[in-house]
Amino acid sequence: MYNLRKTIGYVSMAIIAVALSSCGGKDDSRTTGWSYNDPETGGFEVKDYVEQETGPGLVLIEGGTFVMGTTQDQVVYNTNNFPRRVTMRSFYMDQTEVANVDYLEFLYWLNRVYGVNYPEVHRKALPDTLVWRSRLGFNEPLVDNYLRHPAYRNYPVVGVNWLQANDYAKWRTDRVNEWRLVERKVLDIDLDQADENNFNTTAYMAGQYEGLVNEPIENLNPNSDGTRIARMEDGYLLPDYRLPTEAEWEYAALGLIENTQYERISQRKTYPWNGNYVRTDDKKYYGNFVANFKRGRGDYMGVAGALNDGADIPTEVGTYFPNDYGLYNMGGNVAEWVLDVYRPSSLDDFDDVAAYRGNVFQTKVTDQDGFIAPKDSLGRIKYRDITVEEAEGRKNYRKSDNINHLDGDFTSSIINGEDWKSIPDSLQTGTATSLMYEYGKTSMINDDVRVYKGGSWADPAYYLSPSVRRFLHQTESTNFIGFRCAMTRVGSPMSGSK
Repeated sequence: MYNLRKTIGYVSMAIIAVALSSCGGKDDSRTTGWSYNDPETGGFEVKDYVEQETGPGLVLIEGGTFVMGTTQDQVVYNTNNFPRRVTMRSFYMDQTEVANVDYLEFLYWLNRVYGVNYPEVHRKALPDTLVWRSRLGFNEPLVDNYLRHPAYRNYPVVGVNWLQANDYAKWRTDRVNEWRLVERKVLDIDLDQADENNFNTTAYMAGQYEGLVNEPIENLNPNSDGTRIARMEDGYLLPDYRLPTEAEWEYAALGLIENTQYERISQRKTYPWNGNYVRTDDKKYYGNFVANFKRGRGDYMGVAGALNDGADIPTEVGTYFPNDYGLYNMGGNVAEWVLDVYRPSSLDDFDDVAAYRGNVFQTKVTDQDGFIAPKDSLGRIKYRDITVEEAEGRKNYRKSDNINHLDGDFTSSIINGEDWKSIPDSLQTGTATSLMYEYGKTSMINDDVRVYKGGSWADPAYYLSPSVRRFLHQTESTNFIGFRCAMTRVGSPMSGSK
């Protein structure tokens, strides 16, 4: 009887607590007492929100600390990869490389929307299929077929330079966000989009694209006309798709989550998997190759009847075994572009959280009244670099271009004492990379040289290690470099947390 009375008492108190909270209103501001989402109290809106949804094709990579840098002997004697502990924020990564069919969808959209008046936009995005040509190899069938033949539909796209990969990521952001608004009946599908009249996430949020409105969102502001567009505060729109940073890519590729017990990493990995490049952890798969790579000179796939990796060139995305984050081909198949500008000392200079080199801080172009300037002829909001005057008084940055910070700019050059007075003014401002790196003369490094990571079908096993760093000019492409996209995780680093 006592226990029953005690239980009834707890239930009664819970009911009273709920009633009291209802009187105050669960949507009341805890700092002012004014009601949220009520036109009669001003209409300040606060939407229900649980956590960020996972965008199409992505996998959540829970962040944490890890040792970035070399995990094996440097057989090429580079000194650009000293181990250093850094912390990664949680983020999302494509489960596979971007495939030919994905990139063809991009090309199709560009041609459909810009093809009549701006055909150069489509031409600029075309992969270089001539990367397959070789002076002493018969690869012409790949030149003609690899990108477009349905047999290669799910093979990773190659011949794409760093700039094209970034353009694809921006396009993907807009298409995903447009579809999210269509799914929520905010917009209808508009198949007549052309030229500047196309959905661009930034232009839409700036009020410079309306589209075909389906069910306009009610505007609770009593001073409004009663409807509005979707806003960032609604939680409908996802952050940008983009290339992963070098640190993000390496962290995701290593997949140390399954090697960790109570913050203790029990086994460090050389590759994206435990052990070597053949399976030894399951009798059913003993000896099976776990990646597509070149085993030795003239051996790209083994002997007929017993092919080791089963692919002489790239093979379908999603082939072989995923790493512990569920990501496929983080070693082998194709190497992948990342966001960073290459510097040999980056691992020494990086911040120890969210490491990245390549920041060029920008702001939206505005008119004389301070409003965002009209979008350009392709429907995109215009940006410009911030000025030195705008950064004046700041301690966290002093200029727009920070690519050369600590490695390439004037203040970090080898020139000491009074010698700086002999340096022309043009080299004391801006990037001034030539103080340390003379591109094409003493170095192959400048501000347009980007990092790519991971081994490929054409590489020996050494390059399968996520720690290996290589670089290429951002306008160049090859038949062994592709890419995958990433996305920032906003809010809690852990899925399902409160």
